[in-house]
Amino acid sequence: MGVDVSKGHQDMDYNEHMRTYKGFLKASVGLIVGVVALLAGMFYFLVP
Repeated sequence: MGVDVSKGHQDMDYNEHMRTYKGFLKASVGLIVGVVALLAGMFYFLVP
């Protein structure tokens, strides 16, 4: 994904911003997968 930095502020570190954003997306997906796994495990082990 390319970012047009020509109209951005000169002090903005776009590479660091994109790295942080990608990390946030990975963490969000991991959290969602973990919650789904937890709910599936609860359903399997706790529902009679």
